[in-house]
Amino acid sequence: MKRPLLTFTILLALLATPLLAENEKRPNILFIMSDDHAAHAISAYGGRLAEVAPTPHLDRLASEGMRFANAFVTNSICTPSRAVIWTGKYSHVNGVYKFTGLDQSQPTLPKYMQAHGYQTGFVGKYHLHTNPVGFEHWSILPGQGKYHDTAFVEMGDEHASGVVRQGKQTPNPGWHSTDIITKKAMDWFEDVRDPDRPFFYMLHYKAPHDLWEHAHRYNDYLADVEIPEPETLFDHGSGRSPALDQSTQEIGGRSHHTQFTPEIKDMPISDAKRRSVYQEYMKRYLRCVKGIDDNIGKVLDYLDTSGLAENTVVIYTSDQGFFLGEHGLYDKRLIHEPSLRIPLIVRWPGVIEAGTVNFDLTLNLDYPETLLDIAGHPIPEDMQGCSLTPLLRGEFVPDWRQSFYYRYYYSHFDTPSHYGLRTQNEKLVYYDTRDEWELYDLRNDPTEVSNLASNPEWSDKMAALQEELYSLQSSLGDDPADNGDNPRTGNPTLDKLEAERAARRARQ
Repeated sequence: MKRPLLTFTILLALLATPLLAENEKRPNILFIMSDDHAAHAISAYGGRLAEVAPTPHLDRLASEGMRFANAFVTNSICTPSRAVIWTGKYSHVNGVYKFTGLDQSQPTLPKYMQAHGYQTGFVGKYHLHTNPVGFEHWSILPGQGKYHDTAFVEMGDEHASGVVRQGKQTPNPGWHSTDIITKKAMDWFEDVRDPDRPFFYMLHYKAPHDLWEHAHRYNDYLADVEIPEPETLFDHGSGRSPALDQSTQEIGGRSHHTQFTPEIKDMPISDAKRRSVYQEYMKRYLRCVKGIDDNIGKVLDYLDTSGLAENTVVIYTSDQGFFLGEHGLYDKRLIHEPSLRIPLIVRWPGVIEAGTVNFDLTLNLDYPETLLDIAGHPIPEDMQGCSLTPLLRGEFVPDWRQSFYYRYYYSHFDTPSHYGLRTQNEKLVYYDTRDEWELYDLRNDPTEVSNLASNPEWSDKMAALQEELYSLQSSLGDDPADNGDNPRTGNPTLDKLEAERAARRARQ
């Protein structure tokens, strides 16, 4: 009677051995993302802030991995950018043009990872509005979430409506969001993580999104420091499209949240006021960044002491870039460099040569394919990016992209809707609501202050770039006339969200 049982036990062990070995081979993946973290606010990227506001822990990650010098987004606004990362598809394909929620019935990165045997988890800012799918455990901020006394919607407390913010919220009195998000992540590693399975964990911070409410322990950080000004703080550039005059993102200017009389709306902003507001804004922003960097240090130290570091790929990025006073602006949305460019740092022990820098054009669109490739999952044919794994291995890819397509859909929110093309050396922008063009020579004008769209010496180059833009637009299936006001999803939850937003706009 015992021999059949013994034989069965041995058979189970033999069958399980390849699976255990496979799980040991597959790396863990920790995907860390902040909100509105400009690449030039990380000292590893250099620039005017590197000496006054260093980020030693993110610099450590870069020194142990690869820093991407030319990483960009395809739509520089929170929810659409995140939807691109979830799906590996452009906004017009995944259905999230603006602040509509993600249709969770479509295939997503977390679903693929979970089906591939990865233990999946998420903590922090989610901002895709519909309840998460593809995670075995999640703990998310409702909407934007609060910086202080941060509340979460926990898995199991979601609302039947499918809208995240309507779920039951669990408060955390006395906690700053950056600190509690890190604590929850490390609690997951300690108490929930299955040591017999590889994990895919998304750790997403709220900071440094406005209104830049840093932890109180940073009140004195940079207090006596004068933050260097960008060279374009008072320079909007020559020949800039008049379409940008409708922007209300000026430092010291007037927020879109407030209604103004024509007299106040057109009142000039003094240089002294702009300088004063810039200093206050930057110190708050950089204090939030300091909190991110310190907490990244805690996470990296934990991976070291727990023995996880050697088999864990760590990715750090942001959902989009951010203006830090360039052209007198703050916020994102625009195709211009401070908003378009994002940090991307990857550490993969044993694969990436430490301290390397890549200069290829890379996109947040590439993240899902890259992560699935790292995990050993076949890359879905309908994804529209490229796996970065050859670049991570230091390989030269001769047919790598030489340009990419960008589109921002909003026409009523701070910034005019526009689309465009960026190459290694040029940028072409079209404001579709005003029929106006911008063209920049990035090699000789990296701060984008000289619009060459009307320069006859650039007419041939502009015509060629326009043809390339239209070709890209056509190949991607994006209709210039489709501004995303009617998302093509047919999802009742998303329809409800859009109806709520339309009602709020009507009341304003």
